[in-house]
Amino acid sequence: MTENAWTRWPSREALGREGIPRPRRLLAWAVRLLVLGVLLWSAFHDSRVHGWGTVAGVGGVLLAGALVWAFLRMTLEHRLWPSLTLMVLLLGLTATAHVRGFESPAIVLWCGCAIAALERLPLAAALPLASVGLASFAAVNGDGWLTTATTTGGLALAGYALRLDAEARGNAQRLLAQERAARAAEAESAALAERARITREIHDVLAHSLSAQLVHLEAARLLIEQDADRDKILERVVAARGMARDGLDETRQALSALRGELTPLEDFLTELVRTVDSAEVTVGGERRALPAEASQAVRRVAQEALTNARKHAPGAKVHLKLEYGPQEVTLDVRDSGGSPGELAEVGSGYGLLGMRERAELLGGSLEAGPDEEGFVVTLKVPV
Repeated sequence: MTENAWTRWPSREALGREGIPRPRRLLAWAVRLLVLGVLLWSAFHDSRVHGWGTVAGVGGVLLAGALVWAFLRMTLEHRLWPSLTLMVLLLGLTATAHVRGFESPAIVLWCGCAIAALERLPLAAALPLASVGLASFAAVNGDGWLTTATTTGGLALAGYALRLDAEARGNAQRLLAQERAARAAEAESAALAERARITREIHDVLAHSLSAQLVHLEAARLLIEQDADRDKILERVVAARGMARDGLDETRQALSALRGELTPLEDFLTELVRTVDSAEVTVGGERRALPAEASQAVRRVAQEALTNARKHAPGAKVHLKLEYGPQEVTLDVRDSGGSPGELAEVGSGYGLLGMRERAELLGGSLEAGPDEEGFVVTLKVPV
């Protein structure tokens, strides 16, 4: 709903001093001091003003200054009735000064009241007060009617121009504050996204490495319970140690990825399948560098899919196919199936969920399920 222009206050940013350049503030104070000097000089240069008249003049100047200060404070706080009361008191003080013979100060105060009302009050309240001030000025001004009318119109335009200038400055201040808030929110969002990315990398590395170690250690435990041959048990322990060493390497790779230092994706997949018996990798399409997030998604899904194949179909043939498309990259991990291993139930069950979440965060998709031979995991990531 649009606010009524006649009852709308100038914004607090417009009425305040924030955003005013230092030279302009100095100029404003110079003008105020000049006006005050003119008021004092015009009030007391006449030799007829002496004694109690001088005291009354000094008191009037001080009272006018106090009323102006209070008026500025009330308008800054958007308090209508106190502001109107103070303006009426100023106009009344000005009329009293004129009756007492202080004509020049009265003219300056009438003009100042009109300009201040147009600049700082809602238009519905400013126009009547400004009209009173300018009409009083026109009534006592000794110049010709054309000069008086021109001066009165110029003062009204000056007050309205100051109002528009203040509103423009206030709008600029609000836009600047909004821009700063947006930048702060953007920086916070970027920090949270980076923190989430680091968390995912650490989680995926540890989940892959520790789950692989768990497979071999659990197998070693089962072999011990079955009083199996010592060499078989040792083979599993050595494999777990190798997985731990591989986990350290993957951790270093993850840290390198966070620093933007990624090895080529094809080389990574080639090294990955070397750790798995009966596994191979093929690459199709035009090879090119991928964004860091997309590249990491392919790497982690490949690791998780191979880990699942070792757990659920030990000894099965696994084929990884990486296909570069014009708009996306596709990773297809397919195993030939087989009987579930003894460790098929080992693990938290969150592997596929984590892979799907990683893909969806990048605007891609992940499908996983059985096919005619075994199990297939298909990842599609836009690049």
